[in-house]
Amino acid sequence: MAIKSLIINPGSTSTKIAVFEDEEMLFDKTLRHSVEEIEKFDTIFDQKEFREEIILEFLKEQNFDINSLDMVVGRGGLVKPIPGGTYKVTDVLVDDLKIGPQGQHASNLGGVLAREIADRIGKPSFIVDPVAVDELMPVARLSGVPELPRTSIFHPLNQKAMARRYAKEQGKKYEDVNVIVVHMGGGVSVGAHKGGRVIDVSNALEGDGAFSPERAGAVPVGPLVRMCFSGKYTEKEVYKKLVGGGGLTAYLGSNNMQECEKMAENDEEAALVIEAFKYQIAKDIGARAATLEGKVDAIILTGGIAYEKAITDGIAKYVSWIAPIVVYPGEDELLALAQGGLRVLNGEEEAKIY
Repeated sequence: MAIKSLIINPGSTSTKIAVFEDEEMLFDKTLRHSVEEIEKFDTIFDQKEFREEIILEFLKEQNFDINSLDMVVGRGGLVKPIPGGTYKVTDVLVDDLKIGPQGQHASNLGGVLAREIADRIGKPSFIVDPVAVDELMPVARLSGVPELPRTSIFHPLNQKAMARRYAKEQGKKYEDVNVIVVHMGGGVSVGAHKGGRVIDVSNALEGDGAFSPERAGAVPVGPLVRMCFSGKYTEKEVYKKLVGGGGLTAYLGSNNMQECEKMAENDEEAALVIEAFKYQIAKDIGARAATLEGKVDAIILTGGIAYEKAITDGIAKYVSWIAPIVVYPGEDELLALAQGGLRVLNGEEEAKIY
């Protein structure tokens, strides 16, 4: 019997929802919220009822009976560091999604909304591979400064979904493959997957690995320290240079890879920046290959930028000697969330408890 699921993925000014029957999407919708609507609320958690009403109203307009659902799955947020997997939304998890131990983000609402709607119909609710997934090996945590351990903040939902997809296509389980997954979007993360865990990964948010369309990645530390204490910049201004205003944005004034590639056609400096983007990602892939002791089944390139053949081909030029290159463009987060819930309801794995 087919399993029906409602999937909820909240963003800062939108809520993406979809209804699936097993892995087939029946319909989806991006519900937009104006800045004025969002600014009425003091906290992200305060938006819960507002977003829930909009979701339920849309489902009513589609003549969809929520009682026909078997589960509701929400995007996980900035909870405490946890291993990857599908988690049952418990009272403890809801409390931490409300508090946000690692910060406040709209995705924190995903599990809360899933629980609210699922409880209405007496069905289970889950979150899947939230951004707080941390499976680093102990040796990978040491940075050289005890007060500054390396941390795991990346794109686990898409990375793990693409690794599972590759394993399935090879007739294997995710736990039985060694792959390097490169997610390329507004941020870039390069993860080493071994035994079903991401044992090493670049911090895609705060100063680690390759630069991206909006983030600086790893930068020379000494000059950064001197910049911080130069008196020319506030803390907020320095942070903006690293997160939000770094990478392609800093060099070329755009976070759109297609626009940047067009610039590179007639501009040597832009061409150099694009080459550096590919070059830095390739270096991160080489580092992850060392993490896996050279035993790499495939290098998977994914995320929105993976649609750009010139980029994927350019990265492949550097690293195809390590392992076969597999390209899965885009990031189908809604399907990945549905698949996480299905693995539990189909008995393929047990739901974890936060």
